[in-house]
Amino acid sequence: MTDAPQILLAYHLKALKLPTFLREYDKIARLCAAEGVDHPRYLMRLAEMEMIDRERRMVERRIKAARFPTVKSLDSFDFLALPSLNKMLVLELARSDYVERRENIIAVGNSGTGKSHIALGLGLAACQKGLSVGFITASALVHELLEARDERRLLRLQRQLAGYKLLIIDELGYVPLSATGAELLFEVFSQPRKSAPWSISASWTRTSNISASVNRRDATW
Repeated sequence: MTDAPQILLAYHLKALKLPTFLREYDKIARLCAAEGVDHPRYLMRLAEMEMIDRERRMVERRIKAARFPTVKSLDSFDFLALPSLNKMLVLELARSDYVERRENIIAVGNSGTGKSHIALGLGLAACQKGLSVGFITASALVHELLEARDERRLLRLQRQLAGYKLLIIDELGYVPLSATGAELLFEVFSQPRKSAPWSISASWTRTSNISASVNRRDATW
């Protein structure tokens, strides 16, 4: 019978979805007792731990949902190797204010100059700011759009893309697109301003048969 309160407490904490509280309450209680900490401060410690852990899990879920091919931060980008890149602009973009302003970002430069790394870093920063992010290459997106059109679910896919707070399209111009694919991709770019802003990594190595007039910031390598 002595374990009944602990069992009932564990049941309630699980029902309330407080896993950190459940995992740590006994250990923190012993520490607080040894330190002479009162009950409100004991509860505050547990609440703070729960909040920190919950935010970490939410960021992890957003990163997983973004479908990044790999997770890269701007901290690991070698700005010294690319002195022509405006580091202060990139760090300003990492604050993700442009997302709320619905500004579009275009990164243009030669292949292999770090555009994808910057795009991934900005996407990660947006996830950490609590924003939903989608990441996809231009060729993969065109493939999905063509498939959705053939299966008569194009509108559903377009709504899904518009549902992201930030949509990152990588490797535009790297692989040539068909006329139909380019038209479908243009429709994504020309969505009304209420839709999600997008960030594009484009290559100089090949020309794209897509053009659009947009509210944007350009970062040229």
